[in-house]
Amino acid sequence: MKNFGFLSIADQVAAHLQAEIHRGRWTHSLPGKHRLANELGVNNKTVEAALQQLEAAGVLVSRGAGRTRLIHESVRATGTRLRIMFLTNESPKHDPKYPLVIEVHNALTEAGHTLEYTQRSMTDLGFDEKRVASLVRRTPADAWIIGSGSRNILEWFSTQPLSALALFGHRHGVPIASVGPDKASSYAEATETLLRLGHRRIVLLCRRLRRVPEPGRSERGFLEAMYAHGIPPSDYYLPDWEETPEGFQRLLEALFRVTPPSALIVDEMTYFVAALQFLAGRGIRVPADVSLVCTDYETAFVHCHPPVSCIAWDTRPMLRRVAQWASNVSHGRPDTRCINTPSTFIHGGTIGPAAAQRA
Repeated sequence: MKNFGFLSIADQVAAHLQAEIHRGRWTHSLPGKHRLANELGVNNKTVEAALQQLEAAGVLVSRGAGRTRLIHESVRATGTRLRIMFLTNESPKHDPKYPLVIEVHNALTEAGHTLEYTQRSMTDLGFDEKRVASLVRRTPADAWIIGSGSRNILEWFSTQPLSALALFGHRHGVPIASVGPDKASSYAEATETLLRLGHRRIVLLCRRLRRVPEPGRSERGFLEAMYAHGIPPSDYYLPDWEETPEGFQRLLEALFRVTPPSALIVDEMTYFVAALQFLAGRGIRVPADVSLVCTDYETAFVHCHPPVSCIAWDTRPMLRRVAQWASNVSHGRPDTRCINTPSTFIHGGTIGPAAAQRA
């Protein structure tokens, strides 16, 4: 009988790493084995075995114990090293997705590119296309990343002779390279869960860029779940508000003044914390008086009692997509793919039956 040579896990990891090197994801050195093991979901010993295989094949060059391996000059991809500018929704350190921005920065640096941040954010520029266009014209860059961009800004970038990638934002249906978690099904699942628990006054709090000129994909998941239960869309369920700390407080005060919601779905960690503080300050109990869902995940949530109900996703596929896009741009390959990564609704302890259901 013929012997079939099945690849070991280390063999598969080595083949994957070599393919990524040839594709241009890394141009000078590989990340450390701990980072690779975390990204690939294998243990450190497996990664080390794979790296030793690539050393033996002449793909990598060891620099000694504890140091990352160099990619041999003979196999390095010949793509251009890019200067990439990051246009953020707001100041990076005030952005609730700042930790992911740091991961993106590290991934692009490892691939040999340079990532810099614009001096002004989209918030600073009032989400005005003309002001963004002026900033882009006077900023030297090989490519652009737009973080949590509004629809009008992403549409403007899509019409320009620029290499650009949308990270999060109102990106669906815009012909621009993009990546972000597909939260629509998780929004719908969270809403369906609340509806089964007897909630009808469910309010989704999100930024204007997620609602205008039309609700985004995730927000439509919420509205469609409500409509399927006989609750038509209205400004009560998806309210408008002034996007300032004071404006958010005024919105919450208005919501709880006459006909308070029985459940809040809050987009972004910043606003979730503000909502939680508002409720605590007025003696409104979670989930006894109001259920609460955050559409983002924060590691601190697992230490909360009860654990926070939220929507989570894996950042690793997003980082791979950003690296692939940069590699394609550096090699002159067109790339306008819209990539959606999976998300999961975590049914924590901050949601419970509506008050009428408990009575």
